[in-house]
Amino acid sequence: MTPAALRERAIALHREGRLAEAERLYTQLLRQDPGDAIALSCSAVALRDLGRPEEALARANAAIAVRPTTDAWCTRGAALGDLGRVAEAVASFDQAIALTAECVEAHNYRGMALQRLQRTAEALASFDRAVSLRPDSAELYNNRGNVLRGLRRFPEALASFDRAIALQPSLAAAYNNRGLVLQTLHRFREAAGSYQRALTLQADFAEAHNNLGTVQCELGQPAEALISCSRALELQPGMAGVHGNVGNALRDLERPEEALVQYDLALREAPQDADNHCHRGNALFDMKLIPEAVACYERAIGLDQRHAQAHFNKSLCLLLSGDFARGLPLYEWRKELAPAAAGAISGAAWSGKEEVSGRTLLVHADQALGDTIEFCRFAKLAEQRGAHVILAVQPQLRELLSGLSSTMQVVALGEVAGGCDYHCALMSLPLYFRITLADIPAAVPYLYADPRRVVQWRQRIGAHGFRIGIVWQGSRNRIDVGRSVPLEMFARLAAIPGVRLISLHKDDARSRSESRDLPVELLGEQFDSGPQAFLDSAAVMTDLDLVITCDTALAHLAGALGRPTWVALKHVPDWRWLLERSDSPWYPDMRLFRQSRRGDWDGVFAEIHRELTRRVHATLPER
Repeated sequence: MTPAALRERAIALHREGRLAEAERLYTQLLRQDPGDAIALSCSAVALRDLGRPEEALARANAAIAVRPTTDAWCTRGAALGDLGRVAEAVASFDQAIALTAECVEAHNYRGMALQRLQRTAEALASFDRAVSLRPDSAELYNNRGNVLRGLRRFPEALASFDRAIALQPSLAAAYNNRGLVLQTLHRFREAAGSYQRALTLQADFAEAHNNLGTVQCELGQPAEALISCSRALELQPGMAGVHGNVGNALRDLERPEEALVQYDLALREAPQDADNHCHRGNALFDMKLIPEAVACYERAIGLDQRHAQAHFNKSLCLLLSGDFARGLPLYEWRKELAPAAAGAISGAAWSGKEEVSGRTLLVHADQALGDTIEFCRFAKLAEQRGAHVILAVQPQLRELLSGLSSTMQVVALGEVAGGCDYHCALMSLPLYFRITLADIPAAVPYLYADPRRVVQWRQRIGAHGFRIGIVWQGSRNRIDVGRSVPLEMFARLAAIPGVRLISLHKDDARSRSESRDLPVELLGEQFDSGPQAFLDSAAVMTDLDLVITCDTALAHLAGALGRPTWVALKHVPDWRWLLERSDSPWYPDMRLFRQSRRGDWDGVFAEIHRELTRRVHATLPER
């Protein structure tokens, strides 16, 4: 076979994807003619495709020495990129572009290399140029979208991925990358749909399985997340970060011991990864090994001084232990994790040091509803310093909190456009006032029910029996894992003669379904049905004998109203409930019942049953 025929045969095999056979023929050709530029250049491509980048680089260099073509420079750059010599790769792509300014492949490769060097603005320029030269390329739009995602230009990134999908609906990578943007925007359900579409197109797409698992955790679907992340590990055992994601799913399933094993595997793969140390601390925290958890968070901080989650999680450990002096300053890291949406804020930030007497201070809620109910008391301390306080709260709490102080203006978040001298986050006030366990302002009640509603609900409920308002279910997000109580736990309480169980949940399909087989009184569809939250709850609580609740916003409402309240707490509760103690420094009329081991609601409710039996027997004869 002549050299020309041999070359033609090798190129044909190469095009068919029979790389090893093609490379053998290229090598045979080069033995006959070491200066065959075409064979050298094509052989370099084949060697790279075979995963032999060092040999590919040598062949590309030899090709360039004979004839410096655009293709040879491109192959050289790609091989250098494979070897991690990314800056040299960019220089090779520049040489290719100098020879052929409209070489799409060179611009594309250059963009990918610049992205690896974190020169994202330059990378975007390369992809923009490539797209302008080949506007029908889904791959180019996909690559461009990745750079835009890195630049946090999320709407443009989504548009680029959508264009890639429009051009090539079967491009699984574009659906996966689109999901990453949606997940960053906290559009978790849409993200999950995008990952699932990617997997429909490519069932063995390990990265998409892993990404789907992370978003399933966010959606409160830890069992599904465990399946997805485990599948990613099966498909690609060495994939970075997957052990940590498996651990996160196990932790959400309240299996921290198993999660700890996964975090240790993650640390074995990446011992200098601060996230892995932080995750390990989370598992230890769930196991109630608080000092050990703190050590993990400190290790994460040592590796990354700006690791907001580690700082924040350490604060939770310290606060749970009652160490407010060290915990409250670290609690400020929450602002890095989820900046408060308080609308347009005027004035300077207040740190507690500036004089506020005679000044207007905007205090804005920055956490959940229960936090606002619990911490609104601190706005009154600012008034005691002579400030005119405007308290901006979640819109649904505005009416409930309007009676907090006759001199305080309570508005919905975003309503105040200007005119304030200072502003601060509500949850920062304990820090600014240097609060300790000993001086928590615990005078109750500090919130009050509407008297007219109290009368209305008193007539509706009646005065007979020992009336207990119950709350068994919190929100179903990751933070609330383990807080909710199985409703059947309350059945033993209902068996105590004279006890009436009255649901403080909204009377919706979910409540009706859950309480169908238990003697729980629902309060009708009008109960707390308006846009303002908890007004009816407050009125009902005011006339009840007792409230028994899990850790929800309603626990804080009952405490703020000064009502007798029993709270059933999981093994490691939220920090404000502290450790071990059965009372609360936040609410004098509250008693805490704690799990002695994780998930043991039976033990909690056995104790509640004993105490309730005594109280009911002591109370009912008086009526």
